[in-house]
Amino acid sequence: MCISNSVGNGGVNTPNDVRCVQLLLNMNRDRCGLASDLVVDGLWGPGTRNALGTFCSSIGARSDTPLTDGDETLLALRRGLPAGLIRQKLWLIMTSAGATRIDGFFDAILATLARYQINTPLRMAHFLAQIAHESGCLRYTEEIADGSAYNGRVDLGNTQPGDGPRFKGRGLIQLTGRINYRDYGKACGRDFENRTDPRLVATDPNLAVDVAGWFWNSRKLNDLADQDDLREITRRINGGFNGLDDRAAFLARAKWLLVG
Repeated sequence: MCISNSVGNGGVNTPNDVRCVQLLLNMNRDRCGLASDLVVDGLWGPGTRNALGTFCSSIGARSDTPLTDGDETLLALRRGLPAGLIRQKLWLIMTSAGATRIDGFFDAILATLARYQINTPLRMAHFLAQIAHESGCLRYTEEIADGSAYNGRVDLGNTQPGDGPRFKGRGLIQLTGRINYRDYGKACGRDFENRTDPRLVATDPNLAVDVAGWFWNSRKLNDLADQDDLREITRRINGGFNGLDDRAAFLARAKWLLVG
């Protein structure tokens, strides 16, 4: 799955779907008559229309009917994509993220994928789908609530006054509680209890992504990704199945781009 509705002349042309097509066209630029990339703005306009028309001509397809998911033109666009994870693919998975967010997190995501052996197309697809949901497409690295609800949570190690807000959920998969901050600190060579400000887990993109990789690795989620087990991965991250449909939609798009 790449788009949810139709894109093109007479199409539904939702912004997310148009952004997907614009990104696909940019990744096939040589066959679209583009001297430079299209602006990825989600608007169906003359630049996007002309680029799609040129691409359709190059493969002998009609350009006067809207694209729909699974049609031959979309499949041809996919066949023309470069291998591996590149910025445009990450943005296409997380279409509601802005270019600034993609650029700010891309290198950290690549490093995290390598560090925690999230190194097959299926593993990458599952990891990216989960962080897309958990972070609202890289928009949130810290939970919105102030964390006071976690005060006194002995199961999280919050035994001192103010531990709830201090060790509130942060990172692309939210790290929560004194114990978890302590364990992650040991893993990454930091002391979030005494020396390092725990807020860095939210404000430093490298830590925000790395903590998600650490969580993924510590719960052995690569094994479940190899089994393509979305439900159990979600349960281990969420404690239940909140947002399962949204996670599944991100996963479908990630698989379309990375797994084939």
